Amino acid sequence: MSDFSKFIREIPNFPKQGVSYKDITPLLGNRFAFNAAIEVFVNRFKSERIDVVVGIDARGFILASALAHRLSIGFVPIRKSGKLPFDCYEITYDLEYGTDTLAIHQDAFPRGSRVLICDDVLATGGTLSASIELVKKLGGDVIGIALLLELTEFEGRKKVTGQPIFSLLEF
Repeated sequence: MSDFSKFIREIPNFPKQGVSYKDITPLLGNRFAFNAAIEVFVNRFKSERIDVVVGIDARGFILASALAHRLSIGFVPIRKSGKLPFDCYEITYDLEYGTDTLAIHQDAFPRGSRVLICDDVLATGGTLSASIELVKKLGGDVIGIALLLELTEFEGRKKVTGQPIFSLLEF
């Protein structure tokens, strides 16, 4: 399978007027498309030495946990503030339509771990930049970023310069 874009549904004016939301649930719900997408990620990163895959709340969890399972390594969540039950590092950042705060457990992985960050969408780069900062605060080495889709009009890639980014789709 090579045309994953047919499994991305566009929802105009969601979550607010003027925003064109890219809904990935049709891809996730199609066993062939979902498995093929994870297989592309596995093939891209299987030769890398990776200690853990970090998934970003919330849809990034779906992709990251499946990828970590297929790579036979651990999965670590980066969650919204107040959702993790142990001592956390937090960072507040700007996104396309407001601000948010992300958190990671302070003992999520050992210092020096090689980390692959996985998320569903890259838009302005705020969420991804905050996640990179949290991984680095724990002493992790970001070896790559795996994204289902990238919204190129927002130029989020510029905000995360110096990081190797692999996007399955670009819109």
